[in-house]
Amino acid sequence: MIDRTTAYAKLIVSGKRISGRKEYLACKRHLDDLKRKNFDYKFDLEEAEKHIDLANELTIAEGSEQKRLRTRGFQNFIIGSLFGWRKKRTKERRYREAYVQVGRQNGKSFLAGEIANDIASFSGYHLGRVFCTATKQDQANIVWDEIAKFIRSDPELEELYKIREHDRTIVSKITGTEIKAIGRDTKSADGFRSVLAIVDEYHAHKNNQMYKLMLDGQIMVDSALTMAITTAGFDLNGACYEQYKFCDKVLEGVIAKESLFIYIAEMNKEDDMWLPENWAKANPLNLWSDDLNMDQEKIKRMAEKALEAKEKGDTELLNFMTKSLNIWVTYSAGSLLDIAKWKQCESDLTLEDMKGRECYLGIDLSQGGDLTSIGLVFPLDDQKVYVYSHSFMPELRLLEHEKTDEAPYRVWVNQGFLTLTSGAFGLKTDYKYILTHLKELIEKYSLKILAVGYDNHNASAFLSDLDFLGCDLIDVAQSAKSLSDCTVDFRQSVEAGQIMYDRRNALLSWSAVNAELVKNSFGEIKIVKDTVGARIDPIYSIIDAWKIMFLNCDRTPYDANEEFDTWEAIMKQRKEGAKT
Repeated sequence: MIDRTTAYAKLIVSGKRISGRKEYLACKRHLDDLKRKNFDYKFDLEEAEKHIDLANELTIAEGSEQKRLRTRGFQNFIIGSLFGWRKKRTKERRYREAYVQVGRQNGKSFLAGEIANDIASFSGYHLGRVFCTATKQDQANIVWDEIAKFIRSDPELEELYKIREHDRTIVSKITGTEIKAIGRDTKSADGFRSVLAIVDEYHAHKNNQMYKLMLDGQIMVDSALTMAITTAGFDLNGACYEQYKFCDKVLEGVIAKESLFIYIAEMNKEDDMWLPENWAKANPLNLWSDDLNMDQEKIKRMAEKALEAKEKGDTELLNFMTKSLNIWVTYSAGSLLDIAKWKQCESDLTLEDMKGRECYLGIDLSQGGDLTSIGLVFPLDDQKVYVYSHSFMPELRLLEHEKTDEAPYRVWVNQGFLTLTSGAFGLKTDYKYILTHLKELIEKYSLKILAVGYDNHNASAFLSDLDFLGCDLIDVAQSAKSLSDCTVDFRQSVEAGQIMYDRRNALLSWSAVNAELVKNSFGEIKIVKDTVGARIDPIYSIIDAWKIMFLNCDRTPYDANEEFDTWEAIMKQRKEGAKT
């Protein structure tokens, strides 16, 4: 009997077809498992082929004409693996979780529809439930609509189901199993139990609540499957990226999880992203005419998209990398500052020149023994602003951070822009040094602190010690919504040459260059560091202070006389208009 699952695995491992490392490791895992002795699982070839045959009985209606579906090698590998691997004793299916990540337009909807149809009607499980899930009901409905469309594309298949639009339910007439769409906002979602849960576009989920909810609901169900089908995303702090990294460890053999199936089609990190053969690694369906030959016409279309992304850069490039090439990247909106513009803002002014002036204070407190910074923002009379920063670091962390950050901290200590603290055994920042430094600055330069902006994350124990400043202490939320307007204003002020800073303060300039912009779904921005070790604390303290100055400068004082004069003028015009 032909073994299409193993045939594809051998094709990839042999190197006869181009592939990325993760696809190679997934296929090698299958081949290695076939050879394992005293293994709790076996590959049931007959079962695998039966379900691949079932997939090839389906019809695709989308397009100019209906046509019978013909699965490709990677699809055979996924379907065959999910249904073919079984426990030796009970014949229960091996894989209870699956993570499938491919580029856009590579048959994710087909996989969702085919596997939902298969398990709902042909797995032998009766009166079960199949869930199409998302964080919101509306999004879950989209997944369900795709499955309904998939079923309606085949008149013979449609005979096997009853589709109810009003409550988003598809019922198999063979088994009584229901296919339903549910979101995290669905009432009593915690009580749901399923034989299959499809988590579509997992990268869009803010957390793993829905995934865990589905998985936990399947504990008592034999041969149940929770399946995440996705492209790469932008959120490197999200649940999907966390699962992606975990899958990487499983494929590399660092962690063993026999119940998790993994298929990830992506190029390797060292690959040239502008070479068409590398694009094909992330697109196992849409850039191939068959299992061995790339589709040159589709490659040309992709090349046009690549050229546009390369020329436009920014979000266009990031979208191409993430969706078309299936690469996890941060949703960066570019650098905070144009380095040339920032350099034009340097001056010979020092804090000595700010003596007796009013200013706003920003505080960026570190966690543990990292860099802690304060920033002062001085509004000047000619619409210009002078910015000053000073940083602190535990003395016993200096050598460590010089290595990890590759930064000349010792030089900045000698230049007076960084203070090493010795309290708390020299391992954690001693906030007493910061208080002492502030008091010395205020006294020496007769400064008037108008208000303080701080990040509340690490500041709770520090705030009461700032009472001596005699001004408002304002919590600056570190979100794009909170910081977007002031960040844009700061950036534009640099471009306009309205900012001045001490040209000798290389630590401030280093942090400013490290700062990248990220954008949320509403187009609001904030700064993040571009790489691990590239610290942005000094510039972040300036942004916190700028936020407070921005709020104060944005407030127009209320003038009762002016308001009355405006009202009186309007009423006079109305009376004159009535006479005419």
